[in-house]
Amino acid sequence: MNSARAERTRKETDRKIMQATLQIAVSKGLGRVSIEEVARRSGVAKTTIYRRYQNADDLLNKITSLEISSSPELAELEPTQGNLELLLHRMADRFATSIGVKAVGIVLSSEEDFFRNIVQQVIDPEERTLGDFFRRGIDAGVFRDGLNTKMLFGTVLGSMIACEALRGAVSDDWPHEMTALIWPAIARA
Repeated sequence: MNSARAERTRKETDRKIMQATLQIAVSKGLGRVSIEEVARRSGVAKTTIYRRYQNADDLLNKITSLEISSSPELAELEPTQGNLELLLHRMADRFATSIGVKAVGIVLSSEEDFFRNIVQQVIDPEERTLGDFFRRGIDAGVFRDGLNTKMLFGTVLGSMIACEALRGAVSDDWPHEMTALIWPAIARA
């Protein structure tokens, strides 16, 4: 197997393990996370999981240290309607491939340190990226002054979670629909 393909396979396996672990932690509690249950839910062999982690505690510790960063090319996007759609598309993809969109709402509502670490490592960087995009738009005169970027992020995130809950997945057209919905409210007339 070539190295690029092997790396993609490894990342996909890691994603399955992480999502299964978070699903168990969210639905049954941290104490119920076991390698056996993670293997069952993820479809990844126990031997593969044990090659990566010593035990369930090691797995939980490594998950709290993960970091999902925004794509560097998004850091300075010009504030246009098309770029807002691109930003929302990438954000939905990163949530779907990291912790899973369904887990986002549950993680946000938890008071446990484990879940607060996930918020800091996975959700906060997305909020900063979107907030920076809106601030650049305000500075450039594209967006109205006084936009509440935290509220806008919450609106976007809530819509994404609702789409996942109601439709079973964040649809491919969600970024376009969300952009069309909020653009008239934020753009300078």
